[in-house]
Amino acid sequence: MTAPTLTELESRCLEAFPTWLRTLGDDARALAALVESGDTAVPVRRKAAAALNYLLRSLDLIPDGIEDLGFIDDAFVFRVAAAGQAADAADPVLARLAGEAGLIRELLEDDYARLETYVAGLGAAPSRGRTVDDILGDAAVTAEFVRDIRGWADAYASPTFQRDAKNLVKLKSFLSAKLPK
Repeated sequence: MTAPTLTELESRCLEAFPTWLRTLGDDARALAALVESGDTAVPVRRKAAAALNYLLRSLDLIPDGIEDLGFIDDAFVFRVAAAGQAADAADPVLARLAGEAGLIRELLEDDYARLETYVAGLGAAPSRGRTVDDILGDAAVTAEFVRDIRGWADAYASPTFQRDAKNLVKLKSFLSAKLPK
């Protein structure tokens, strides 16, 4: 029995997603540096804080313990949040994340707009008792938040993401079912 032939999009996703999972800890550290930087524009800091706050939430779109898929939604949130800030391409990590959001758009098609709306609403959602306003409005809360993110990143172990088209089907199904209509 021959394995089914992958489409070009499936091949690109199955090549990129394991890399995104491997860099998730470093990406979190880079976004945390933007949050704590006084030189970063406030809208960029807000998006970065919202994306990082999602990382710490106990209720994700895809639960973190799900094999292969558990952290890919976090990687997606980082990229979608960065895509809204692409004008600040001076930061190479932000520019890379923003550029990679196009692959998510291609994969999710019509559900991408729902993901964008979901990510845009993350600023009001508290995690560990902190909203984005709390994080950005108090230097002590900012410092505690950045410590939490760095601690998470230090403890993060990249999960596998099997290069199997079935993972893409499961991923799209999860997001389609969980994203608010």
